Amino acid sequence: MYYVSVRRHFNAAHGLRGYDGKCEKFHGHRFEVVVRVAASHLDRLGMAYDFRVLKKDLDPLIDRLDHTNLNETPPFDEINPSSENIARFIYDELKKNLKVRLESVEVWESPDAWVTYRK
Repeated sequence: MYYVSVRRHFNAAHGLRGYDGKCEKFHGHRFEVVVRVAASHLDRLGMAYDFRVLKKDLDPLIDRLDHTNLNETPPFDEINPSSENIARFIYDELKKNLKVRLESVEVWESPDAWVTYRK
């Protein structure tokens, strides 16, 4: 099995509704997003999946979140903009267009705290 990953980032602010602590207050992050796909075969060029294509599929989702107040950005205007929910949102949206298996989506809030989502 081959695993192909790309990393992107976006800057956004959020507050976790109902959280008993500092993170309930409005604050910002430079979120890192790592998307991993899996393929069992290589194409005629010897590639499992083209990095460029994966970035092209991911970038519109990142653009939707970049420099926003996540609490006002669908679907986070209705669900808490936690890293867990952000990872699931990106996974579900990205999966719609991929031609290979989407293995996981990681969302990093900081250099030492992240979430991995996979179905």
